[in-house]
Amino acid sequence: MLFLLGETNVSLCMHIVYLILGSNLGDRKAILNKAIALISDKVGEVILKSKIYETAPWGGVEQPAYLNQVLMLKTTLNPEKTLKHVLEIEKDLGRVRVVKWGARSLDIDVLFYDDMIINTDDLKIPHPFIHLRKFVLVPLVEIAPNFIHPLFSVSVEDLLKKLVDHSDVQAIDASLL
Repeated sequence: MLFLLGETNVSLCMHIVYLILGSNLGDRKAILNKAIALISDKVGEVILKSKIYETAPWGGVEQPAYLNQVLMLKTTLNPEKTLKHVLEIEKDLGRVRVVKWGARSLDIDVLFYDDMIINTDDLKIPHPFIHLRKFVLVPLVEIAPNFIHPLFSVSVEDLLKKLVDHSDVQAIDASLL
């Protein structure tokens, strides 16, 4: 898209972003739905949503089971602004950072941003634990099995096939929540 603003040309590029949402405190389904609405409003158009999965906690901290869902969206935001907005959404929906990998009302992680590789103190894309987490790969494979991980040069489906994480990840009937 090309817009003319006075004498300045401004090009708006669309980027494809994959996010994972997780919640294990409060009304988990309502929190995921509110997060999706806010993401649509502040970050970009949600193109695809995986099923909702109930998953075992990851990271060795005793806590309730999570609901997780992966989204694919289109955005004009750069990676840093995308992160800024998802962190604001987490905070708006009650996220308090106390214990690393601890229970939380909402967690949103940027999994992929196009095929970019970013490694800064504040932002790591692709997310560094994708290939280790069944709760990420199962819903990601549902909506983007052939997406090629830019660091490993293999599809996310192949990453799932090689996964050693055997934690419980079950698709649920969201209407029953």
